[in-house]
Amino acid sequence: MEQQELIPHLFRNEYRKIVSVLCRLFGIAHIEVAEDLTSDTFLLAAETWGIRGVPENPAAWLYFVAKNKAINYLKRNDLFRQKIAPQLAAEGAAEEMSIDLSEQHIEDSQLQMMFAICQPAIGQEAQIGLALRILCGFGIEEIADAFLSSKETINKRLFRAKEKLRTEEVKIALPGPTAIGQRMDTVLTTLYLLFNEGYFSQSQNTQLRKDFCWEAMRLVRLLLDNPLTNRPEVNALFSLMCFHASRFESRVDASGEIVLYEEQDEQNWNQELIAQGNYYLNLAATGASVTRYHLEAGIAFWHTIKTDLGGKWEQILQLYNHLLSIHYSPVAALNRTYALARARGNATAIAEAEQLQLDDNHLYHLLLGELYKDTDAVRSIGHLEQALALARSAPEQRLIATKIAALRTAG
Repeated sequence: MEQQELIPHLFRNEYRKIVSVLCRLFGIAHIEVAEDLTSDTFLLAAETWGIRGVPENPAAWLYFVAKNKAINYLKRNDLFRQKIAPQLAAEGAAEEMSIDLSEQHIEDSQLQMMFAICQPAIGQEAQIGLALRILCGFGIEEIADAFLSSKETINKRLFRAKEKLRTEEVKIALPGPTAIGQRMDTVLTTLYLLFNEGYFSQSQNTQLRKDFCWEAMRLVRLLLDNPLTNRPEVNALFSLMCFHASRFESRVDASGEIVLYEEQDEQNWNQELIAQGNYYLNLAATGASVTRYHLEAGIAFWHTIKTDLGGKWEQILQLYNHLLSIHYSPVAALNRTYALARARGNATAIAEAEQLQLDDNHLYHLLLGELYKDTDAVRSIGHLEQALALARSAPEQRLIATKIAALRTAG
């Protein structure tokens, strides 16, 4: 791998690990110090490797430099003298401080950071932003692109979130079993939304950000790998992600254009991920309660079966009915309407869809445009034109424009 490709690759994979370990050492109040030291490490790598060449083990080099930078910082800073040094002395380690960058310690630190970041005290967008930055190693520009925002706005949002964590004196530690149960919903919601940021990307350049999705799945795996956090709802969420990820290669064609579900080639679906989805969905069934993730995973499972076997769309419709009864959302209500159309006909679905009155949602108008297509071309085009005006991503805009052109040609 060339140096110009290697450093960004290492940044994505190692930045998050180093930051998590240093944050655990310094405390959440000094998160910027951890980020600065880690960024300085990568800057030094870019400068040094360009002159001396890439070391034999680049990741080990980064860990070694980051560790030394952290030790030097602590020794010359008041933080070390006032807070860290007494703690190390009590542990008998004051003379030769060590910073653990073992794989297990890195995973433990990331898991603890996950619970620190996913605080109800900060907004969901800020939680996702911090997760992308600290736990996934995404750059500010990438995060800004995902939220269709500016780098300045994202920087301000992350700064306010860090200040909130500081003022709340949030600890970087895995809570006890009771507290884990209380905060797990916030953690899972953040990871669910992180996956959705990739799966339904509103970036102007792409419809699918696989890297966001893989990172969300990696973080859920951290929860699964720890006995304290391996719970039925976590298995259900991972199952849901596996089912969705199984269709990655068929959702977008070679030129980046959207491929609708009915037009996808099931030969391109990843059977290994589908099998994993089934495995974790079975594990999720051990719990005493049914969560939104169980129901959404069930819906996603039925979408891995292309033919309408066993009343597929009626099954999906009933799952949506249950989902809306325990966790209502406009998107789920909209998706239920599509399932209703497939199970009981467009006329029935149109009547219920129009009651939703989601006039500012492009998917709402896109759905109505599809439902009216065979019976009222004028209304269909009208809804599609509204969908086109509201759509934010270029692939969606091209898809809708193609549908409008096809209707006009047919009419």
